[in-house]
Amino acid sequence: MLKTGISIVAIALIFSACNTSKAPQKDMSNPFFSEYKTPHQVPPFNEIKMEHYLPAIEEGISEQVAEIKAITDNKEDANFDNTILAFDLSGDLLKRASYVFFNQNSANTNDQIQALARDITPKLTTHSNNIMLNKELFAKVKAVYEKRNELNLDVEQLRVVEKYYQDFERNGANLSDEKQAELRKLNDELSMLELKFGENTLAETNKNFKMVVENEADLKGLPADVIAAAAELAKNDSLEGKWMFTLQKPSMIPFLQYAENRELREKLYKGYTNRGNNNNEFDNKQVIEKIVKLRDQRAKLLGFANHAAYTVDVNMAKTPETINEFLMKLWTPALERAKTERADMQAMINKEGGKFELEMWDWWYYAEKVRKAKYDLDEAQLKPYFKLENVVDGMFYVATKLYGVQFIKRTDIPVYNEEAIAYEVQEADGKHIGVFYMDFHPRPGKSNGAWQTGYRDQSYINGQMITPVVSIVCNFTRPAGDVPALLSFDEVTTLFHEAGHAFHALFTHGTYRRTAGVVARDFVELPSQIMENWAKEPEVLRAYAKHYQTGEVIPEALIAKLVKSAQFNQGFETVEYLAASLLDMDWHTKTFENDVEAFEKTSMDQIGLIDEIVPRYRSTYFSHIFSGGYSAGYYVYIWAAVLDADAFDAFEQSGDLFNPEYAAKFRTLLSKCGSDEGMAIYKTFRGQEPSIEPLLKRRGLK
Repeated sequence: MLKTGISIVAIALIFSACNTSKAPQKDMSNPFFSEYKTPHQVPPFNEIKMEHYLPAIEEGISEQVAEIKAITDNKEDANFDNTILAFDLSGDLLKRASYVFFNQNSANTNDQIQALARDITPKLTTHSNNIMLNKELFAKVKAVYEKRNELNLDVEQLRVVEKYYQDFERNGANLSDEKQAELRKLNDELSMLELKFGENTLAETNKNFKMVVENEADLKGLPADVIAAAAELAKNDSLEGKWMFTLQKPSMIPFLQYAENRELREKLYKGYTNRGNNNNEFDNKQVIEKIVKLRDQRAKLLGFANHAAYTVDVNMAKTPETINEFLMKLWTPALERAKTERADMQAMINKEGGKFELEMWDWWYYAEKVRKAKYDLDEAQLKPYFKLENVVDGMFYVATKLYGVQFIKRTDIPVYNEEAIAYEVQEADGKHIGVFYMDFHPRPGKSNGAWQTGYRDQSYINGQMITPVVSIVCNFTRPAGDVPALLSFDEVTTLFHEAGHAFHALFTHGTYRRTAGVVARDFVELPSQIMENWAKEPEVLRAYAKHYQTGEVIPEALIAKLVKSAQFNQGFETVEYLAASLLDMDWHTKTFENDVEAFEKTSMDQIGLIDEIVPRYRSTYFSHIFSGGYSAGYYVYIWAAVLDADAFDAFEQSGDLFNPEYAAKFRTLLSKCGSDEGMAIYKTFRGQEPSIEPLLKRRGLK
């Protein structure tokens, strides 16, 4: 999601350099140019056409150029209102148009949108460079910064001034003209490479691989709902009478868990782990080579040892060394646990008479067998109780119990895709909070994974609060035939996770755009991950886990099995995550030569990763770090896990999962995020710094 000041354009340069030319008239049929007449002023998706994006973004750039020129031309001494506040409020049209466009490119893309993105992205990068390297603007900001303690500013204003000054510094404002020109070139190249990486990964996931099964015997072991879903996929691809499996996780993971055909498990798994590494037009190896080298050059240009040092300097962790030390504390016990899990699965193979060693494509299959043997539980027993609509109700139930909010389904609010659902979120007294979109299932134009984004942030304009419009986008199991969408428990927790991000955005309340809801990257996963805890609590399960056919509440015996098995396979899950996190840090701290595969292998060999596990994301499809904004930051999920485990422990220790005092404090944390440093905000909620003990206990690593 783009933020204020991250924008576009060569058009901006034309307007500023040729100020005698007459600006073209706005086409007022373009919905971006008028106040939205929709409920709660959400984007009028039903009116927005492809031809509207570029003119709106170009006009948005032009308007922001003019707004910034008004700041720099002001002859009065720079102060908070005429410089910081004016800058904070600039770029409104650009924000509106670019939010819609880039969200569509992630969730609803096609060839036209992707081509337009390749046109728009360099314009946005140029515009961003023009702002952050504007000497006159920086001089004004610096003047306010240097006298900030003499201006009688309140705490929030003081933080906004300091954050904007930091932004300019980190984006090269203090560099010489020569180095600024070099920085512009690096930024331009990187923006296009990161876009290319994402396009390649999307194609490799959604277009370039499918496994078609023609022999019904090859489906042996698969649950009926998985077979039905595969038949539906094949039918939709004009392959009626066959079964199709894709690299989307709702299709792939059940096959790896249950299919007895080991050869097909290997084929599907290798299709997944070789994405972006097939030496075709969508290969990402050369893209990665260029990205990491350019990022390293940029970091050094800005005065940092490497890209990781640059990135985490503004995070809670502060240094790459702190992160690596933290990750390795978890790595050692997690790896030992994974080795024990491997031994359990090899014992299962041997017991069944298998004459082979466990391989990485066997892990899910034998993990299910071991779970069944140890806990008399498998995923197929749980899924009938996790109908998508019921899980959504469960998430609403938790939010209502914690925060007193209510969710009203709205069919009169335009949606960007027919599968998206819109809700109005209200306080208990009916006061409007925001609009909440949910979009659940895979489709060809949607990126893989799950994320939360927004179409409008909470803000204030002329003293009036503007309410947020947020969205969560997922790739969950689709309905198939007479069977509704039944979620795996991993998908259940994903829904609660993304909803946690949405509540952060919905509850944010701040006066200034630069700080309202804007937190360090290694704090941002706290609001999402804490929600996962409630999804698995027996009290909550009883409220939403109901059999899709009978309506029967999940049996106590099944809840007990789920609770008992909570630490099952945690060695594997922690190791594959930590391996990816450490790989990310290596990419952004170590010198890279010219072989992506060799670099990754060396990285994993140095930490002793076992052959049966690969990093959760291998380099060539590691979108989080090469196109998704988490570069040198994938560690943040486990960093925030310490916070969320400690925070949830407060609720548990109180004896009330919905303790009103803690719930109110946590909502305050969500609303005030950005008003102070992450640890200070957390300590205000908890009264102390977080302990790592609850996380170790939760994962069975102690």
